[in-house]
Amino acid sequence: MEREIFLAGGCFWGVEQYMSLLPGVVETEAGYANGCTQRPSYEDVCSGETGHAETVRVRYDDGRIGLPFLLERFYEAIDPTSLNRQGGDIGEQYRTGIYYVNESDREIVNASLRDLQKREIKPVVVECKPLENFWPAEKYHQKYLEKNPGGYCHIPRSLLASAGAAKDEAASRQADLREKLTPLQYEVTQNAGTEPPFHNEYHNLFEPGVYVDVTDGTPLFLSADKFESGCGWPSFSRPISDSALLERPDHSQGMERTEVRSRAADSHLGHVFQDGPRETGGLRYCINSASLRFVPRDRMEAEGYGDLLGKL
Repeated sequence: MEREIFLAGGCFWGVEQYMSLLPGVVETEAGYANGCTQRPSYEDVCSGETGHAETVRVRYDDGRIGLPFLLERFYEAIDPTSLNRQGGDIGEQYRTGIYYVNESDREIVNASLRDLQKREIKPVVVECKPLENFWPAEKYHQKYLEKNPGGYCHIPRSLLASAGAAKDEAASRQADLREKLTPLQYEVTQNAGTEPPFHNEYHNLFEPGVYVDVTDGTPLFLSADKFESGCGWPSFSRPISDSALLERPDHSQGMERTEVRSRAADSHLGHVFQDGPRETGGLRYCINSASLRFVPRDRMEAEGYGDLLGKL
């Protein structure tokens, strides 16, 4: 699912280039946001009288790069404790900000900023506000550093290079996964798809063993924690380790849910609900079979999962 967020981080030339290089970012556009005038020019904004911030519209694939991860990459490219200044650029138009268009993103952004503040000694001054307005910048500002590789940029070139390398690596990984996985496994793990209930490999399997991430083999769930929920998908009361999973809000399909992803491979797994057995904590991890590979107990030692045998 594609979503949008608007990021102000100083001169938009570098921010636009950097964000465009991140795996999962679909489109970027430089512009002016949250000011008091309509259709401002670059000269208007530079006057400091319009209240606009140089901002980049970022459209991203939420199935490939979630908003928390995207924001962490954004923080790497700015000084979040510098007020109205980034690099050599000074003025209100160079302030840092995160402007959201989906109300559901507000708490995600605020939680991210709270986590950031825990790592910073000085106060974090990145503002979090709803997007009031956004006006695309002039054509010559768009993809400026692509057209002018030696142009001014307050973001370290090493950071741009690492983002580009990460994008190349991600593209290579996606190609490898297309070769390795079935079309259904790829759709579920990489595009947050959902397989049919009751017509999947593991919904009614209760043989002893371990369920691992189909993409990289990370152990995720044990058969000892699997139960019949009647939902048509494999259900578990808990993961092997909380640190193996990522949970984030999911507002797709007109529902309020909590998505579950694998931390190491960032594979979509399914969702977690609060309607599980009370005696085991009340959680139900509803997981797609296509996200998993089952390793039976008699194969666990040979495949490197022998340390988990005592938990079955």
